[in-house]
Amino acid sequence: MKRRLSLFALLTAMLLVLSSCGPGGKNITVGAKTFTEQLVFAKMTTFILEDNGYNVEEIQNLGSSAIRQAIETQQVDMTWEYVGTALVTYLGEEPIVDKDKAMETLQREDKKNGVAWTNLLEANNTYVLAMKEEQAAELGIETLSDLAAYENENPNELRFGMETEFANRDDGMPGLEEYYDFNVPDSNISEMEFGLFYTAIDNGEIEVTQGFAFDPQIKELDLRILEDDRNFFPSYNLAASINQETLDKYPELPELLAPLQKALTKDTLQELNYQVDIEQKSVERVAKDFLEENNLLKD
Repeated sequence: MKRRLSLFALLTAMLLVLSSCGPGGKNITVGAKTFTEQLVFAKMTTFILEDNGYNVEEIQNLGSSAIRQAIETQQVDMTWEYVGTALVTYLGEEPIVDKDKAMETLQREDKKNGVAWTNLLEANNTYVLAMKEEQAAELGIETLSDLAAYENENPNELRFGMETEFANRDDGMPGLEEYYDFNVPDSNISEMEFGLFYTAIDNGEIEVTQGFAFDPQIKELDLRILEDDRNFFPSYNLAASINQETLDKYPELPELLAPLQKALTKDTLQELNYQVDIEQKSVERVAKDFLEENNLLKD
């Protein structure tokens, strides 16, 4: 009799495990683009959801258009996306500087596409211009207004490095020059692939580099981000982009992601990118360590 009871208990336990992994369980697919912070975000989200009983599949290394299409068709249930990218690239809206207005616009306009937006981060991975800390301090340049004034007085002194896209788009260099009322001679602008401008500023080939707020090279090379004191660059804050049907099925998702949302700041994200890209730690290790250090996992 005891044997039969033991066998019955074992079979019951196996059925419970199988049922939690099968169609009746909580299944979700998390998507990520090709670069470091996206991979770290996806991995942290996976750990949190698994900690709360979800079966998670990750789909990585998707381009912006591919991941957007996958969200709309529910091939991917959720991802972390930049509100500026969604507004301008996906919806064809004008860029918005204020993150809350950008989020409100997205939530309103994206309903028709079956996409919900939740968990807006304070961290903003927007465009930046940066200089070596020592040189910026020597020249007294702290803000983009300072840079504009210095450039107008010394038009041939500073050399700039940037991506071709930034050099030509309205929310890049042309718009920045018009907004802050200065002009850099074309001969002093070098267009190059992403990342090479950091090599160039490190080697003294340029004095001002384009970048993004979360770039780990800013910390590695001791660069000063010049404050956008007149708020030109649009919001590229991160938020959770979730297929509406998925959110209807799992309405608890925003609450589960809220502690992660609060823990992730600009400095934190730059540090996480630094650990992966510069210190060569694995994405999985960096993500897990961060969650454990901030008590974001139950176990």
